[in-house]
Amino acid sequence: MLDLGRTFLQSVERSPNALALVDGEFRVTYAQWHGLILQAAHGLRELGLAHGDRLLVVLQNRWEMATLHWACQFAGIVIVPLNWRAKPDELDYCVSDAGVKAIVYEPVSAEAVMQSPAAQKVPRIALDDAPGRTASIDVLLAVQTGHAPESIETTPTHASADDYSLILYTSGTTGKAKGVPRRHRHERAAALAHVAQNLYRHGERTLGVMPLYHTMGVRSLLSMALVDGLFVCVRRWNARLALDSIAQYKLSCLYLVPTLYHDLLADRAFGDIDTSSVTKLGFAGAPMSDGLLKRLSAAFEPELFVNHYGSSEVYTVSIDQHATLKPGSAGRAGINTRLRVVKLDAQSPDDVAAVREEGQIIADLLGDEAFEGYWDRPDANAKSLRNGWYFTGDTGFFDEDGDLYVSGRVDDMIISGGENISPVDIESVLSLHPCVDEVAVAGVKDERWGQRVVAFVKRRDYVDGDTLDAWCRASDLVNFKRPRDYVFVDDIPKSPVGKILRRKLQAGEYLRDERGPAASVDALHQHIEITKE
Repeated sequence: MLDLGRTFLQSVERSPNALALVDGEFRVTYAQWHGLILQAAHGLRELGLAHGDRLLVVLQNRWEMATLHWACQFAGIVIVPLNWRAKPDELDYCVSDAGVKAIVYEPVSAEAVMQSPAAQKVPRIALDDAPGRTASIDVLLAVQTGHAPESIETTPTHASADDYSLILYTSGTTGKAKGVPRRHRHERAAALAHVAQNLYRHGERTLGVMPLYHTMGVRSLLSMALVDGLFVCVRRWNARLALDSIAQYKLSCLYLVPTLYHDLLADRAFGDIDTSSVTKLGFAGAPMSDGLLKRLSAAFEPELFVNHYGSSEVYTVSIDQHATLKPGSAGRAGINTRLRVVKLDAQSPDDVAAVREEGQIIADLLGDEAFEGYWDRPDANAKSLRNGWYFTGDTGFFDEDGDLYVSGRVDDMIISGGENISPVDIESVLSLHPCVDEVAVAGVKDERWGQRVVAFVKRRDYVDGDTLDAWCRASDLVNFKRPRDYVFVDDIPKSPVGKILRRKLQAGEYLRDERGPAASVDALHQHIEITKE
């Protein structure tokens, strides 16, 4: 199999003059970008980084971040991308855990770098004159950017398909984050599957907004190179900027978490901006409510609407290319994957759950996209890797057609009165109410029931708990799953990649929405006045 450096060379050789990367006013073709990547790879080696060394990069989705990602693939260096919002102790842990040899960062992440004792022991390359640096990014990248090299370098890259490409750190909800090392062949197989499963054509154009420290962002970056496509950087999420980018660059495909799709539709400019170039929608990272599925389908009328279910460890677990036909379905195993649902307390991959029985989802580690184990974490391997299968920690079930439904995390399962209750089922029902903007369901401690089902609702228009309870009673939701309480909140807490943080809701870390019916009427009047203007 080709390594990723040679994979990028394919695009340079096929389409040297095609627009490859955009970041504001910065725009380069594949040939021009190749020149910058080679210079960055040379700069890393000159800095003392050798084959197999780790480089920590704490940057937003800017052109330098994308360039360094590819430079590491050419140089045989392992990139360790980290959330630019990381706190000092999180960054310090990753520097030590991965044994990084240098750090690249920017002003927004400078404080964490400066307060990390481990970071002070390695070279620190800064962008935009960030404080605490030992060198400037000019060491790695040309000051004059955007100039094509005179010729394409034909020297083989310094990596093979079996070398490590990157280490992704999972967001640990309990304990320390776990490093997920992935080889070039894992990453290339995942990118090829992404192209195939999303029916990408030559020259697709996508929004580079999912962070490049997250598997979804990396997949968007690599898949565009596979089809000689365009990657439009979005440094920090802004719905209006995203809409403007869609219109300006005629973007053809979006791959986002549900939260960002919600924000696009909620932006007042959505109806006035031409988004007709977008023909393919894909989502991952969290379940999408039935209500949002319907709204997106009506707004974009996509030719393809893909629900992708996976993880950092196994990029694709399942795929559903017809997300609106069976709302909630995650489809069937991806091109490179085998999957099963085993009983919740299963210790063996052979303890398979029955149809419609909720269990834990597991994936075959022989799949081309699957990792081989966590970075220096035998404890995590012992918990998650059993008899050649990866136990995801996600819950779900197969229906009678053989389609997978992902219902949540094992840790999120609500156990009330001895019944296992999935939050996702309840959220799907409530999301269809026209007054509900967003909803999250969690189990709150209860002396009698063990846990009480509570729905936390962000309203679009005024609605009360009695009305929502009647809505649930009128649905096919079984009685014991009905929320016993409704809490109306200003916002639903989420992680940087849009996953609902139920633990914050359970801990009371939210702001209540105390508005009464009059607030909804006032908001309607304001909307009418704005429309008139």
